[in-house]
Amino acid sequence: MKYSKGKGAVCIVILLLLLDQILKIWIKTHLELHESIEITPWFYLCFTENPGMAFGIEVIGKLFLSIFRIVAVGFIGYYLYSLIKKNYPFGFIACISLILAGAIGNIIDSIFYGVIFDHSYGQVATLFPEGGGYAGWLHGKVVDMFYFPLIETTWPDWLPIWGGQEFVFFRPIFNLADSAICVGVFLLLIFYRNTLSKSLGNEERK
Repeated sequence: MKYSKGKGAVCIVILLLLLDQILKIWIKTHLELHESIEITPWFYLCFTENPGMAFGIEVIGKLFLSIFRIVAVGFIGYYLYSLIKKNYPFGFIACISLILAGAIGNIIDSIFYGVIFDHSYGQVATLFPEGGGYAGWLHGKVVDMFYFPLIETTWPDWLPIWGGQEFVFFRPIFNLADSAICVGVFLLLIFYRNTLSKSLGNEERK
């Protein structure tokens, strides 16, 4: 049973990583920065890059963030291994696997993309360009593409501060790795909150 759960976790991580990287590489090698493809009126593939965290949040330096991500993945990977070893429910293991896959997916961008791609400003990037990449190791930008402008309107002029300004919901642009992390966390909080507390408590008592 432990072996089956371990195989399931590995399959989730590998499948998500493959899908995430295939989509990112396709976007990077087919679109210029900020170019978009309309799938439906409320769903676009909109190519953007961010040097920060999920959904384009940037609060700390790029190098520190990349190193922090690598360390965090190490802890999550060890935590997942301990869950499998202790035979926790597979649903709980799958949630942690989603989070791990998402974290690794964005780390790959941070570590390698600056080296293996040239820039996307006014041009479609080339994979393994002769002149080298747009940045060094650990300084790559994360590729984002999912954009869901579900509501697009303008605030009434009489409204203080925001009056007359454009309002878009949902404005953040994100990728498959971000989605995996959010889904994993959401499912943990909804279905496995007690299991999470128990597992973390066991780790602390070691």
